[in-house]
Amino acid sequence: MENKKIELSQYRMNQAKETLTVARDCVEGNHYKDSINRSYYAAFYAIKAVLALSEIDFKRHKDVIAHFNKNYVAQGEFNREIGKRIARLQQKREKSDYDDFYIASKDEAFEQIETAEMIINAVEVYLTSKNKSDSI
Repeated sequence: MENKKIELSQYRMNQAKETLTVARDCVEGNHYKDSINRSYYAAFYAIKAVLALSEIDFKRHKDVIAHFNKNYVAQGEFNREIGKRIARLQQKREKSDYDDFYIASKDEAFEQIETAEMIINAVEVYLTSKNKSDSI
């Protein structure tokens, strides 16, 4: 069972990194709204990689993020800035996906990519330290 959790976590991290690559590709193609969407999902998949180790999953995005903030950010496993950034990523993604007349800028897209990178990097550090402490 332990291997399954680790495999799922690794799968989700790979998914996060691939999605971040797509976000970068979208910016290069001047598809800024799509880049914002992909940046959000890259960070979201990274968060789900953390939850996979505890065998926790939710259907709704807001539940995933709320659980992560309550059980990982508020408990000091992740910096509070991560929680704030996730909220901003989600807000931008919702605007770019659902607001009819929302026009995303290149700067916004790059900002979202940087945020997703920061979250993915923080999750990688966490997962690495978690795997080391579990093997001791």
